[in-house]
Amino acid sequence: MTQAPGMQDMHSLEVFRHYDRNHWRLSGLPLRSVDTALVKPEYLTLVKSAVMGESNVIAAVHGFLNEFADDYDFSAFAVIWGYQEVQHHYAFTSWLQAVGETVDNRAVAAMRAPYDPGTTPSATLATNIISELTVNHVYRAVSAWVDEPVLKELLLRASRDEAGHAREFRHFAAQRLAAHPEEIPSVLETLYFYTSDDKIRHPVGVFKAGLEELAESETIDTGFELFLDTVAGAGELDELQGKIRRTFGSLTGYDTSSNRAVRRALAAALG
Repeated sequence: MTQAPGMQDMHSLEVFRHYDRNHWRLSGLPLRSVDTALVKPEYLTLVKSAVMGESNVIAAVHGFLNEFADDYDFSAFAVIWGYQEVQHHYAFTSWLQAVGETVDNRAVAAMRAPYDPGTTPSATLATNIISELTVNHVYRAVSAWVDEPVLKELLLRASRDEAGHAREFRHFAAQRLAAHPEEIPSVLETLYFYTSDDKIRHPVGVFKAGLEELAESETIDTGFELFLDTVAGAGELDELQGKIRRTFGSLTGYDTSSNRAVRRALAAALG
């Protein structure tokens, strides 16, 4: 029997069911087995950077609930997503504690202010697609690079989570664009902003840069710079940006395979 309009299950219910069946637990991570002899200084920098990036979850959820106050389904997803990102924050923090390192909670607390709304709701969702695809790629690559087994496992688990998050943000962005195609230019503008340079741009680095409390702390950009300088192989940035562009091409229906193509697509979308 076909359900009447408005009676279908919310997508966030399926996300929650998947989470309830499959999500890993911090208590299952063998933190007492961390091999400190295998820990290199670069690992500490990368993990502290990850902690700072993941700590932005509270600001992001706050912003989502404000901007999407009329969308229960997405708001419910945002809460589920928020729990998983808090788990990443505290899992990375716990690994640092296991190797005798601490986190500067003053710097974490400075990240608390909510994000401002995007130029459109679709642009906000697009920004988060980029965020999730970026950390998915970086965590997976760093997992293959590190030697310490517990950190390797943690990074791989977090990477898989981020891949799922990117998929769900894309779902909600496609849903939004189907109802509001006039927002496509804002999505293309977002893509161009984040992929037009030869460096990794991430929303946390863009919107939370310059805070006084971060002057003596690692930031998410610290980790990305170290990743490109030390971990990434030849063509790694092109691979990441290509993945992002393909996702946006499928989302918008435009050729977004290069910066030039994105500019042409934006001109076409603006008419």
